[in-house]
Amino acid sequence: MDAPPLIVHIIYSLSTGGLENGLVNILNRFPAGRYRHAIVCITTADDFARRITADGVEVYQMHKRPGHDLGFYVRLRRLIRQLRPAIVHSRNLAALECQLCTLGIGGLKRIHGEHGREVGDLDGSNRKYLLFRRVMRLFVDHYIAVSRDLAAWLVQRVGVREERVTQVYNGVDHDRFTPETVIPLALLPQSWQRSGDIVVVGTVGRLTPVKDQQLILRAAAVLRQTQPELFARLRIMLVGDGPLRRQLQELIDTADLADHVWLAGDRDDVPQLLRLMDVFVLPSLGEGISNTILEAMASGLPVVATAVGGNLELVQDGETGALIAVGDEQQLAQSLAQLLQDPGECARRGRAAQAFVSAKFDWNKTVLGYLAVYDGLSGPLQLAPTEAAN
Repeated sequence: MDAPPLIVHIIYSLSTGGLENGLVNILNRFPAGRYRHAIVCITTADDFARRITADGVEVYQMHKRPGHDLGFYVRLRRLIRQLRPAIVHSRNLAALECQLCTLGIGGLKRIHGEHGREVGDLDGSNRKYLLFRRVMRLFVDHYIAVSRDLAAWLVQRVGVREERVTQVYNGVDHDRFTPETVIPLALLPQSWQRSGDIVVVGTVGRLTPVKDQQLILRAAAVLRQTQPELFARLRIMLVGDGPLRRQLQELIDTADLADHVWLAGDRDDVPQLLRLMDVFVLPSLGEGISNTILEAMASGLPVVATAVGGNLELVQDGETGALIAVGDEQQLAQSLAQLLQDPGECARRGRAAQAFVSAKFDWNKTVLGYLAVYDGLSGPLQLAPTEAAN
């Protein structure tokens, strides 16, 4: 009996992040026997790879050096020839370049996924990147975009034909992320547990410039001046780790916020930590479709997010949360004060957020969307430009 077709997924690294989390969730839910899967990391994989529970998923680390590492491309092409995949699925710009290594190898199809733009090209207008993407569209058989915003950009700016773009939303694990009546207060720092009547604002994500967690700290400084009673009760939980951690710690120290901020680091108990929050904040400079917004909404939290990218497709201003301008600490402080000083309104928006996500976002729907694309490539390409999972 012939083995199922192999899909090679190329990503920059397998570590904590929204793209990586989405890939793992999809592979873990794929129907057994339909396809085999391998993940090729341009750089490395860490303990995050242990979250893969699907059978037979091989992870390859290519250890590409910074800059122009010609040996990497030789090794990658050799590996692809050895694996003989039916489909090579790259994700985001760094991996799109790797599709060049597939040229001239017969018997495979190429898919590219857009999950969010780079910090140096948040609006997708970088001329060099656009030129490269326009060249690569000649070789990519089909595109998957995680948001309507990215799908429209692929068609309107990159010039991909509409029938070659499928928009598939990420999902959310409703069994893990759900409102609970039991709040795990023991997870909080001991000083917070002793503080009595506190309100917790939090975010989850890699500590990188594009996530702009500094904005939450600057908004806290504004609240200290404008709402001193609220500030006294305010606690800020930053979950995640990354290169911005040191800068965030310096800002905490400079602004004298040490008693109000918890740098929680990478955690395996994110569902429990979300239940400790009153409001979730995502102050990103740019965003595809945020898994953490979906998880926060599924947990019954109102979300305050910047009005960028896929955030506009998730957060309904005044209904499930609030939308703010990028980098505007005054507006963030005002939105937080409005919600935290009105527990009834805060709860109402949280319930609306949970209902919205329950109705529209599920990993099983996402898997069906990806299956439709993969199955469509097994024969003549005849995929409709519809939202495959909506």
